[in-house]
Formats: sequence, structure tokens, C-alpha cells
Amino acid sequence: MAQADLKADRRAGSRRVRGWLFTPKRLSAVARSAPPFGKLAMLLLSLALTIELCACQSVASPGPEMSPAEIAAKYRLGPGDHIRLTVFNQPSLSTDFTVDGSGYLSLPLIGPQKAGDQTTRQLEQSIAQELVQRGFLVNPSVAVQVIDFRPYYILGEINSPGSYPYILNLTITKAVAAAKGYTYRANTHRVYIQRSGENQERLYELTPGTAVLPGDTIRIPERLF
Repeated sequence: MAQADLKADRRAGSRRVRGWLFTPKRLSAVARSAPPFGKLAMLLLSLALTIELCACQSVASPGPEMSPAEIAAKYRLGPGDHIRLTVFNQPSLSTDFTVDGSGYLSLPLIGPQKAGDQTTRQLEQSIAQELVQRGFLVNPSVAVQVIDFRPYYILGEINSPGSYPYILNLTITKAVAAAKGYTYRANTHRVYIQRSGENQERLYELTPGTAVLPGDTIRIPERLF
């Protein structure tokens, strides 16, 4: 074929496949004249490609289930957490506190104390160090226990979206049950979770043991069909 003809085809948006010339106008005419079963086949092909793309999306592992002791040891405090502070032989310092919106506790004697993004062990050490440095105690014994964790949030294709109080050993199955179950449109195989402290949600495989942590935001997506 002449080079000039090839250039003209390209300018017109045409494509040649095995000697057949397909122009935009011809493709449009073929689509309009396709029999019903042909259009259905094209629709099914489109759906298959969509499913294929969705299947290729990265799915994070739900991770191992954690015991209450492991959650308490690794958990980092944040606004809304209710803790119990115990200083041995110091009843005036031993009481319950709530982490405020800025991540601080207002403690007697030593004043505001940063608690946000710290484990209970780290908070125990920082309070003990502050009491020693200010000359209140020589060798304080400090214990911090989380009484009530901050709530988690669930939204999307569930019947009662909102915030719910966190309980130990909480899983997606229990969280969905607390929200009165899935809607009929729900995808029961995938779940989006934004962990506390993370900037964006991630896609997880939805299994009975998928863990929910305090402060998580859960979104149940809609199924394709």
C-alpha cells in the first residue's frame, strides 16, 4: 500500500488489522448494526474486563489475630481513650483520665502530659520521669491501664452506619453485626479499612478473623452485580 494512503488512514483515526481497515465511522456503524446477541456479548466482555481490573487491585492481608494482651502492649493512645493511672501509695495521683482532642492528659502536680501516639508503657515511663525530675517522688511506681478504647467507625453498605464503642477481640464480623448487618448491595469479600494514624484506607480481604482496632474507619463497598 502507498505510504500516502497509510498517512491518510492515521490522520482519520483509522486502524488496520490483518488487512482490514477500521475507521471511526465504520466502527460506529458496526456497533449500531450489531445484532442483540452481539451487543450482549460486548457488554459481557466489558464486565469481564472490569472484574479483571478489580481483581488486580492490591489486597492487603488481614494480618494475624491479636490477643487482648498484644493489643494493649502495641496499642498507641489517642484522643478519646479513657485510662486509669495508678501511682503506688499516691491516691491523689491515682485516678481515671481521658485523652483530650490534642492528645494530652491533664495530671495533678505535673500538669499536661503528652499521651497521644504513645503506648501505655511509654506513658508510664514519661510520667515517672516527670515526677522524679520535679522532685515529687524518688522512685515512683506508675501503672497505666486502658479502661475504654476510643470508638471505631463503620460506613458503606451496612444498615446502621456510625461510630461504635470498641471491645477487645473485635472483628469485622462482629462490627458488621453491631451495625445491623449488610445491605443487599454489599460486597462480603472485600473491606476497606483506614487504621488510626494512617492517611488513607487500604483494601483488605474480608474474613471472619479480620481484626478491627480502636479508631479504625471501616467501609463496606458495594458489589459489582
